[in-house]
Amino acid sequence: MSRKIIESLNPELYERLRKIEDSDEFFEYFIRPLRVSIRVNTLKADLSYVVERLSDYICGEVPWCREGFYFKTDDFSRIPEHQLGVIISQEASSMIPVQLMELKPGMKVLDLAASPGVKTTQIAQYMENEGCIVANDVKIDRVNILISNLQRLGVLIATVTMGDGRYFRRYEDHFDAVLVDAPCSNIGMIRKNYKYAKLWNLNETKALSKLQKDLIFAAYKAVKPKGIIVYSTCTVDPLENEEVVDYLLRNAEVKVEKINIPVKSSEAILEFEGKTYDEEVRKCLRIHPQNNDSEAFFVAKLRKLESS
Repeated sequence: MSRKIIESLNPELYERLRKIEDSDEFFEYFIRPLRVSIRVNTLKADLSYVVERLSDYICGEVPWCREGFYFKTDDFSRIPEHQLGVIISQEASSMIPVQLMELKPGMKVLDLAASPGVKTTQIAQYMENEGCIVANDVKIDRVNILISNLQRLGVLIATVTMGDGRYFRRYEDHFDAVLVDAPCSNIGMIRKNYKYAKLWNLNETKALSKLQKDLIFAAYKAVKPKGIIVYSTCTVDPLENEEVVDYLLRNAEVKVEKINIPVKSSEAILEFEGKTYDEEVRKCLRIHPQNNDSEAFFVAKLRKLESS
């Protein structure tokens, strides 16, 4: 039944997904309702106090994020802590990338495609509101949402910019860490809204792959030697995931670092449609929806090497 639903929404996407994983469980979880999850914002309140106060709503801990919890409702209008920025709605798998950035107070960090700002606020939280975050996005409506969330969650260290993320390649060796939470085909978000299945097409995926390669290379140029780049998407297509990381490995002095986090994952794809990717891509984190009952997600942690 789950296969038929995906096929009816978009036959081309269905055949594409079968090339990535052809299991009933894979397709079943793509149409299951997504669990609600939140992150406690410790910039505004003590973690244990918030957990105790919202104990009637919390129904489990997100294993890979100390501040992450599964929640019983998505109706946040009744919860003052949400309006006050003490908690923020955040999908559980999307809590992973920021944890890999090795953040410390006082750092200079770039969030290359920041809106709606959920990960930006997580960066500020882990930096304890000390240092500097440049939070960039490309459109005014997205920037307005970003600013609203930064203000609501009490982020004091962010400078918001609006422009093409590729522009930051000219700021060479400037940032301690860069997050590229790249614009993508959003296939991992089908569980949230079937529109992502209906709208998917291969030509757009190919165009996005080109943009993602440009963005990750801009991040490489902008980060300092020994600095961290974290690349993430909420899709499963290798063109937007392993191929993008493979591109950077072939064109830059960078290494992929192993991700040590208590999350279940699927094997990275090293060969797809006649293309073979660098063995280092095996260290990336490929999350299919059935692995952790979450959105599909992809994360790579990369470190810029020092010039020889």
